[in-house]
Amino acid sequence: MIKLFDAHCHLQDSRILSKTPQLIKAAQDNGVVCFAVNGVSEKDWHLVKEMSENHPSVIPCFGLHPWFVAQRSPSWFKTLKEYFDATPSAAVGEIGVDKGSHGRQIDFSEQVQVLRQQLELAKELNKPASVHCVRAFGDLLELMKSIGPFPAGVILHSYLGSAEMVPEFSKLGAYFSFSGFLMSLKVNKAKKMLKMVSSDRILLETDAPDALPNSNIDSLFFIEGDASLPEHIRGNSTPSTSSSSTDASMLPKETLNHPANIRNVLDYVASLLEISKEELAEQSYQNAVRLFSYEGSKVLQM
Repeated sequence: MIKLFDAHCHLQDSRILSKTPQLIKAAQDNGVVCFAVNGVSEKDWHLVKEMSENHPSVIPCFGLHPWFVAQRSPSWFKTLKEYFDATPSAAVGEIGVDKGSHGRQIDFSEQVQVLRQQLELAKELNKPASVHCVRAFGDLLELMKSIGPFPAGVILHSYLGSAEMVPEFSKLGAYFSFSGFLMSLKVNKAKKMLKMVSSDRILLETDAPDALPNSNIDSLFFIEGDASLPEHIRGNSTPSTSSSSTDASMLPKETLNHPANIRNVLDYVASLLEISKEELAEQSYQNAVRLFSYEGSKVLQM
């Protein structure tokens, strides 16, 4: 069986937390060896830490996501550093900048200030950082240039930036991680951008429970009890053997994504790159292993 590494997900999310052990087991049964689980605020870092202690396959990541910048406490950065001191196996994330519909509601200069602090911390700790960026790639590139390069790596998670910026980010130590969100881009644009990413810098992720791949419904894993699912699908949490032609675009936007659906991301990216699934799985797995093999990492113990 091919081995896969989910380079970015949120298995501590309150929508799926109670089902996490079953989700991890199902994904492992389908070849997923590791899950980089990203905290987003002071309120969930303890959940990520606990999950990593209970599941050898979970790589903990701690960070303050731009959407939660306004709610941070005065001691947030001190608390964050304490989590890294107490958890040598942790990477940095999810951090970033956002000028999208949600991000526009949060002061951008504050987002940049918080991101700068966390990128400088990642560099100081010699750990990779998982970065969220929506409609702010120019700002992110300038910030990374002012702090970088980043020998330990920066993961541009669910990358949807331009093909032209790939070499610029690569020079600074960036890796490019792809999720089901890639399917929202026009095929030609996605293909052009993917072809610019060097094979030693490509990663795959699910961003579960978000970013459900827009694949044929029969090829997807669903999360048991997901109330957004239509009645006829709700009882089927594993891929079906029937041949429905319906794709996931017909499902409600809030439909939850299962971490085993990284297989669908693999299939899609491999098809655009015109390489075999096996080749892409091996490349992306080895890239993730290398990236997450910092001092104290769980990957070094596997």
